[in-house]
Amino acid sequence: MQSDLKEKTARGLMWSGLNNAATQVLNLVFGIVLARVLTPEDYGVTGVLVIFSTIASNLQDSGFSQALINLPRPTKRDYDSVFWFNVTVSLTLYALLFACAPLLARHFGMPCLVGVSRVTFLGFVIAGLSIASGAYLRKNLRNREIAILSLTALLLSGVVGIGMALRGMTYWSLVGQQLTYITLITLGRFWYCGWLPSLHFSFQPVWQMMGFGMHMLVTNVVNTLSENLLTFLIGSHFRDGRVTGYFTQANKWNLMASKMVGETVGQLAQAVLVEVTSDRDRELRVFRKLLRFTAFLSMPAMLGLALVAGEFIQVSIGEAWTGCVPMLRVLCVGGAFLPLYTLYRNLTVSSGQGRTYLWLGVSQVVLQVLVVACFMHLGIMPMIIASVIFQVLWLGVWQAFAHRYVGMRWHMLAADVLPYLGAALLTMGLTYLCTMWMEHPWLLLTSRVLLATAVYVLFMRWRKDDIFQEITDKIIKKK
Repeated sequence: MQSDLKEKTARGLMWSGLNNAATQVLNLVFGIVLARVLTPEDYGVTGVLVIFSTIASNLQDSGFSQALINLPRPTKRDYDSVFWFNVTVSLTLYALLFACAPLLARHFGMPCLVGVSRVTFLGFVIAGLSIASGAYLRKNLRNREIAILSLTALLLSGVVGIGMALRGMTYWSLVGQQLTYITLITLGRFWYCGWLPSLHFSFQPVWQMMGFGMHMLVTNVVNTLSENLLTFLIGSHFRDGRVTGYFTQANKWNLMASKMVGETVGQLAQAVLVEVTSDRDRELRVFRKLLRFTAFLSMPAMLGLALVAGEFIQVSIGEAWTGCVPMLRVLCVGGAFLPLYTLYRNLTVSSGQGRTYLWLGVSQVVLQVLVVACFMHLGIMPMIIASVIFQVLWLGVWQAFAHRYVGMRWHMLAADVLPYLGAALLTMGLTYLCTMWMEHPWLLLTSRVLLATAVYVLFMRWRKDDIFQEITDKIIKKK
């Protein structure tokens, strides 16, 4: 049993890793092309809507995706109930947001938001059709199918977005790309899971999952507010499409990199941890191993992006976007810890502590708003720095509750994370000193990436790191 779970976890991590790595490569390519065709103002238009469309997606999901995954053996009746509930909520929310579109346009001083928002918000209606089928794939650890579907949808939607941009459709190309991706994901999930909703259904399973689902709903909304809070505040306070566009671009690259790691683990962490909740010692061992794996990837990836931010932006999307470089560097520091948040949240959910999950998320957003508000009058960079510092420190609160539920002690956290943080800092410091004399952007970017990778790998080999050794053994075995 233990060996089966270990093999499923390893296979799931492999497919999740391949999926997320390939996804980020495609996002990188499409992001570069679109950013060279579009302007910061174009990104500013769609950027201010992200928080609304994402919250709407949370509301339509209502936490039932996670609730289904948390059930030991969900039935077709459970999936049918969640499907029809989400369809009902989706249509209701879209009608509400459709009516509110003029208010959004007036608030941000962008008349074009009336039409743009009404079309953009169609995306979460379409996505609502696939929440139950997506939960089915994740519950059954169908990471291979998830990877194939995600990459296919991303490739085709990117082609659509670029085609629209080249035809001069400005910010509409970003809307078209998003809607194409969501539609393809929805269709693909039904294809792979082989499940279709029945017209004979009951909402009784929804009511049974309501307590857990509502906790997940509120917390997911809170997490969305936390991720997109600065974009909203910057758009509202400065009312400058160019500044908002700079931050949107910086935040996009930061989240793209951090989610590559976070989603690699997050796609299967809850399902794996649910399997071992009956054995506290084993649950702790599994969690710590996932934590080490996450830190092994996130620390060098995010601190490395901070190191090469200047030349990366210059080489990839051009001089017009250099205004986002300082923002990106600061955001990457917080981004190094975001995947750890994902893991702690999955531990809390798998332990059935929905109430704790809820109140930790709510408290985080309330305090984050207060912290950012205190620095708002000083300008955009102090706002970002204050938000990142708070984000890093708040991880300690999640750790305190992990100690309570599975016995995760502070010295364990330090032993699992600090070696990778230290190795990443040392790697980036040595890389900077060895390359600081270079001036050509292409040479500087290439040299820093290659040198930092080599130094980090050598340091892991010298340390005889267990995570590095296990990954190496898997690669050799595959060959």
